Amino acid sequence: MPKISGQTRLLGVIGDPIEHTLSPAMHNAALEHLGLNYVYVPFWVKPQQLEGAIAGLEALNVVGFNVTLPHKETILPYLADVSDLAQQVGAVNTVYRSEKGWVGTNTDVHGFLAPLRQQPCQWSEMAVLVLGYGGAARAVVTACYNLGCRQIAISGRQRERLQAFVASWPQMSLHPVPWSERATVLEKISLVVNTTPIGMAPHPGATPLTAEDLAKLPATAIVYDLIYKPRPTLLLQLAMARGLQTFDGLAMLLHQGAAALEYWIGQPAPTAMMATALEAALGMEQ
Repeated sequence: MPKISGQTRLLGVIGDPIEHTLSPAMHNAALEHLGLNYVYVPFWVKPQQLEGAIAGLEALNVVGFNVTLPHKETILPYLADVSDLAQQVGAVNTVYRSEKGWVGTNTDVHGFLAPLRQQPCQWSEMAVLVLGYGGAARAVVTACYNLGCRQIAISGRQRERLQAFVASWPQMSLHPVPWSERATVLEKISLVVNTTPIGMAPHPGATPLTAEDLAKLPATAIVYDLIYKPRPTLLLQLAMARGLQTFDGLAMLLHQGAAALEYWIGQPAPTAMMATALEAALGMEQ
């Protein structure tokens, strides 16, 4: 636990709900390791209180903060500036100070890509299937598009929301896939990304794709589930049983957090220390 003094500087994360967040564990471990007099705390901010909260954080001289659900998209009008990447994604997850005021950016794209960059992939040859059409899916689509993936397909339960998501990316040729048909495209897919809550605690017995579905994937395919509780999810257990390469959401959480911390403190984040803290915090919760 950091020692609080009159010189302690404040960082945090806003969301609704916020009790589940693991961010304080990794950030406070990093700050203590670096010997910095900062503390990172969660702020429970309801949607109707967002504008006042943003102004209040600035008035209280908060250094910066993360943004989680449901505020990643609705926060944009309350910021003085938004990075090009965050504009492309249409969502902000990290906010830092500038002379103009709050600046929003997006480190989710970096976090998502971090484990994938270690793989010997020919991105221009990869076809991607993204399950879901929320804020996390927007970061995934941006990442895959910027990598030059040859095809990006999106599947979701509600047809109208699926069509609206695809239409919101006019510069991309996204392929909408009805939820009932998601398994029919798997034979040509190189990377499957689950951005839905299917399989998340407290319903760990659910999966967006069955073992029969996963059997249609090429042997070289990657299955990436953004959920990290339970660990592994049923989806990843089934994929591993098929011998497929898998990743969970803990790596994304870690690397987006490390990138955010570097915006705030202006020095490299101790990623290994943050990973250890995350693993410990997750182990205590499961």
